[in-house]
Amino acid sequence: MHKIGYNACPLCNSSNIEKRFSCKDHFATGEFFDIYKCSDCSFVFTQDVPDEKEIGRYYDTPSYVSHSNTDKGVINKLYHIVRCIMLRRKVNLVKRLTMLRKGKLLDYGAGIGYFAHAMQEADWDVTAIDKSPQARQSAKQNLGINIEPEEYLGTIKEATFDVITMWHVMEHIQEIHDFWDTLYRILDESGILIIAVPNCSSYDAETYRENWAAYDTPRHLWHFTPSTIMEFGRRHKFILERQETMPFDGFYISMLSERYKGARCATLRGLWNGFLGWIASFDKTSASSSIIYVFRKRK
Repeated sequence: MHKIGYNACPLCNSSNIEKRFSCKDHFATGEFFDIYKCSDCSFVFTQDVPDEKEIGRYYDTPSYVSHSNTDKGVINKLYHIVRCIMLRRKVNLVKRLTMLRKGKLLDYGAGIGYFAHAMQEADWDVTAIDKSPQARQSAKQNLGINIEPEEYLGTIKEATFDVITMWHVMEHIQEIHDFWDTLYRILDESGILIIAVPNCSSYDAETYRENWAAYDTPRHLWHFTPSTIMEFGRRHKFILERQETMPFDGFYISMLSERYKGARCATLRGLWNGFLGWIASFDKTSASSSIIYVFRKRK
């Protein structure tokens, strides 16, 4: 297998990096991958990940819920219920932040197309991109929407979109610095970039450590905190304007994490820890399991 290893921090280029622990791939292969952290900037990343040619097989499982419609099991049923609630919140967030009734939006990493479809239903001009052929086919069959392959990104003209959204996608991007530059190029000067990612400084991440489901190795390459994603934005001429918590994610991630631990009554234990994390995030955004970050171009 061809793997990508790092001798220096992918964010600050410091050689002062060290292994924290190893995480198991619970979805596809059962393999273990190492989680590293930079001692200088505190960026956390997965070491020795499969390259772009190899990574596809780690997504090729019916259990990977964002690329499928599976609702088997209590946890996946809850995921679908929460997804409906969050779709309304995401649509309202875009409208509130832009103050536009209609606009041009790119949803990158659209999965099986639910958010893109919801924005189309709200009369927005939506372009959706996803690299998974199975996800694109599902979106076409189930929702009747067209999702472009990832190669389409390179054909987009400068300053095209009022909004770019990435819902739990940035952690998957291999050429991350080039990708940030592309986002800057295709976003309108007054546009907004909305990125939602797991937060590895959260209450549940600290509780579960190597069993934290949102490490999701090797699919998740990067593990952000509020400070490190803000630094990525700064290095690529973006300003972080605001942060919002994603309160339901902690419940889902905690239930999965309890299952990974092999705990008895995993669902109930996960719900309890999700509740504790939700309470903690009231006073401290950085305790939230996932965070929505809103960026604008630096003038």
